[in-house]
Amino acid sequence: MPQTEEPKASAIAQAIKTELSSAAWPKEGMILDVELMKKFPRKAYFDMGRFGTGIVYGVEVSNAREALRNLNPGEKVQAKIVALDGEEGLIELSLAEAGKQKLWAQVKDLVEAGEVIKAKIVAANAGGLMTTVIEDLKAFLPVSQLSLEHYPKVPDGDRTKIAEELKKFVGQELNVKIIDANPRTNKVIVSERETLTANVKELLASYTVGQVVDCIVSGVADFGVFVRFADNPQIEGMIHISELDYKLIDNPKELVKVNDPLKAKIIDIKEGRVFLSLKALKEDPWAKLSPEIKPGAAVQGRVYKFNPFGAVIALEGDLQGMVHISEFGGQEEMKKALAVGQTYSFVIDQVRTEEKRITLKMKK
Repeated sequence: MPQTEEPKASAIAQAIKTELSSAAWPKEGMILDVELMKKFPRKAYFDMGRFGTGIVYGVEVSNAREALRNLNPGEKVQAKIVALDGEEGLIELSLAEAGKQKLWAQVKDLVEAGEVIKAKIVAANAGGLMTTVIEDLKAFLPVSQLSLEHYPKVPDGDRTKIAEELKKFVGQELNVKIIDANPRTNKVIVSERETLTANVKELLASYTVGQVVDCIVSGVADFGVFVRFADNPQIEGMIHISELDYKLIDNPKELVKVNDPLKAKIIDIKEGRVFLSLKALKEDPWAKLSPEIKPGAAVQGRVYKFNPFGAVIALEGDLQGMVHISEFGGQEEMKKALAVGQTYSFVIDQVRTEEKRITLKMKK
């Protein structure tokens, strides 16, 4: 007989243990539906069902001011248990914390689903746009995550000018996707570029790397040129400054301007973005180097620009050479001896074909 009693006692003990540790027992951090019983200027009482009565008081009343103002006795709302031993021995509740937790759960769902939402632009700086998304949640849209259409095409990359360009969006709404969300730091990052990726990927499916396309210059920045495909204006590509020419280019505006028609070669298609090259359609001046370009030869060259290492010299045949600053003793001496845009006589000191580099010395 005792053998049959022991399992029964054990089962009862286990049931009690399970009940105490289950969701049926109130715990801090738990979110549940509660019903407003009474509200006063500095506190409010809620019916928590089998858990008894809960209370919202102190700073939590201020945090939930709007929610409490619109709530009438008998109406239900979600609340979060913040303490089991609150004022008057009642369970302390927070309506604001419950709202935040629910909001962040919604944000998580949007990130996982990749859903497109509206972002209202409320402020701007050189780094990007400050926005509000669902329920006025603050979010940041970095410059790098703007679509190419809205990207600030500031020629010299001046941060003040970039900020001025971005201020034009304040008050507008943009379609975005949430790409990162951290409830601990209360930070949300959104992207406009990601909303276009799927559509652009479909359009780019008919193009291949190596293909030559007709395009129109849509913008010029200090780091390169933006172009739209002539046969498909929805596609905007990028020609980096290093892909404009074989020679060093100080500013893309030297070669192109907005609305110029171009032929460019596709060199990469990656994550819905396309990169092109003008250089790839030009003859490499180093491929057929003139035998006259050799150490000791005298050449004429125009000063293209100064840099910390010396002066860049434009030579015939679309080549460039460099006169090292040590030839002059310093920047000031170099600028006294040479002037940008002027032509001088030089002697070739070295020709490094593999590095595509010509070192020059002043002709004495």
